[in-house]
Amino acid sequence: MDFLPPTILAALTGFVSGLVLSIPVGPVNLTILNEGARRGFAWAAMIGLGATTMETIYCLLAFTCPVSFFTQPHVKAAMELVGFVFMLVLGVKFLRAKTVDPVAPFGTATAGLERQLGQCFEPHSAFTTGVLRVMGNAGIFGVWIFLAGTFVARNLVTPDWPGKLACVGGVGLGTGTWFCCLTWLVSLRHGRISDRGLLKLEHGSGLVLLGAALFQALLIVREMAARPH
Repeated sequence: MDFLPPTILAALTGFVSGLVLSIPVGPVNLTILNEGARRGFAWAAMIGLGATTMETIYCLLAFTCPVSFFTQPHVKAAMELVGFVFMLVLGVKFLRAKTVDPVAPFGTATAGLERQLGQCFEPHSAFTTGVLRVMGNAGIFGVWIFLAGTFVARNLVTPDWPGKLACVGGVGLGTGTWFCCLTWLVSLRHGRISDRGLLKLEHGSGLVLLGAALFQALLIVREMAARPH
């Protein structure tokens, strides 16, 4: 994608990653479905806005880490391989999902933290509810730290603030787009979205990740073939 300006490529990378990682069923999506059915479109939309805000903050914090470290040749090669394995494993996990899991898709260890935050802050607004749903899932922050390094290593995001901020903005736009679409779908169907429909969305997210893993593998093979023997 050398034909794209660096900031556009970074924003597009952030948009796609934010969109794909928001689709798998978890606490935020189920909260929007349940609260949207009970309280209506505006309440569900504010939950999505709160979740988008916290997701964007996590992504921004991830880029404050020294991601330039990942541009070193040996580290870059390792991150490319780990990135392929990460997308492959996550894609298979989403694709093989058989039921709607109310726990966060990136692990169950953070469920207790989410409950503790809810008890401490007792959210009284839809926006705060969305913020706490994401804040309580510390696994999301870990995922963004890893992805920030992978994006820089793969030259999808330049290791400067224009590139980083473009990617963060893309993540916010992609995440917000999904939650807006989900909220609209809830209002359109009056909250009646079947588990089967949710699973299809999660399977679709898995297919996208598997496609990204395959593309990453092809790039790795091409780079290995281009190296002088």
